[in-house]
Amino acid sequence: MNILWLSWKDAEHPLAGGAEVVSAELGKRLAAEGHEVTFVVGGFADASPQVERDGYKIIRLGNRYSVYWRAFRYIRKHLADWPDIVIEEVNTMPFFSRFYLKQPQFLFFHMLCREIWFYQIVFPISLAGYLLEPLYLRLLSSGRAITVSESTRRDLRRNNFSKRDIDIISEGFHLAPANDLQTIKKFAEPTVLSLGAIRSMKRTLHQIKAFELAKQTLPELQLKIAGSSDDRYGKKVLDYIARSPYAGDIEYLGRVTEQQKRKLMQRSHVITVTSVKEGWGLIVTEAGSQGTPAVVYDVDGLRDSVQHNKTGLITSPTPEALADGIIHLLRDQSTYERLQQAAWNWSKQITFDQAYQDFKEVVLA
Repeated sequence: MNILWLSWKDAEHPLAGGAEVVSAELGKRLAAEGHEVTFVVGGFADASPQVERDGYKIIRLGNRYSVYWRAFRYIRKHLADWPDIVIEEVNTMPFFSRFYLKQPQFLFFHMLCREIWFYQIVFPISLAGYLLEPLYLRLLSSGRAITVSESTRRDLRRNNFSKRDIDIISEGFHLAPANDLQTIKKFAEPTVLSLGAIRSMKRTLHQIKAFELAKQTLPELQLKIAGSSDDRYGKKVLDYIARSPYAGDIEYLGRVTEQQKRKLMQRSHVITVTSVKEGWGLIVTEAGSQGTPAVVYDVDGLRDSVQHNKTGLITSPTPEALADGIIHLLRDQSTYERLQQAAWNWSKQITFDQAYQDFKEVVLA
């Protein structure tokens, strides 16, 4: 089949995240089975306008904002009659391809972004985005949708999508699970890990404040923070660390390689995640695969990637509750080992191969 895939960024984009990795893996597997796959995405500085990757084609047009209009013009001119199926990935804004392509279409949502506008975008653009999302979702709600979590399915249901028209597929990740939990060597001191880009919607400051509170009960506690701090919020976080009474026990590592990330996940005792919302919370699954359970906020996505008191702990979205979760997990060795084992076991079920099987059953059936 000829499959046209629309997204505002591909896996090589500087802002690419877990969603783009999933799309790339699905595209690669589709191509390996003989399907012709073309991604139409936004461009970025020094990007090649067209590339072949893993058997599929990527066409880059415009930038983050102009790609929607540029894609409409390009597709109408060059690809209108080509695809058998259209996958439209909706990340912040849709392409509205249903209004100019007649082929069967599937909307791919990792998560809805309404609350995130106020964390990531300046006012009044944030307000415009917040108000527009339910309007465009109503326009799209008669279509078929694919997502990666029950949280996002509920979000779509609240925006008029029919339950029978929403399918959930598995997530996947590249890290190979640790071979044996008994051989993993943790840091000498109990260590909390904060991993990922330091952005406002990730609420990294909440993790630092929770660490400060937990350290009053666990004096040996350490905190390691890894991730880019390029924007204004990142600078705010670094300033806060410098002023913290526990600055000597907080290590900021900046961006880390995949090898460093794996080592940090294995050696840390717990990972904390405090995002406003996630599609799934892939960092939780990755950490679990390396023998590190998570304490997370009770928000969309994170309540999917953590099974409370089975593979990790879910807390109210406050630093105080997060601190209590850290203390509880690290003080109770039997609970820790039980959650660690379960998180590791569950991670082995979350694979790209399973994601592709789920995807095929929906799209190619």
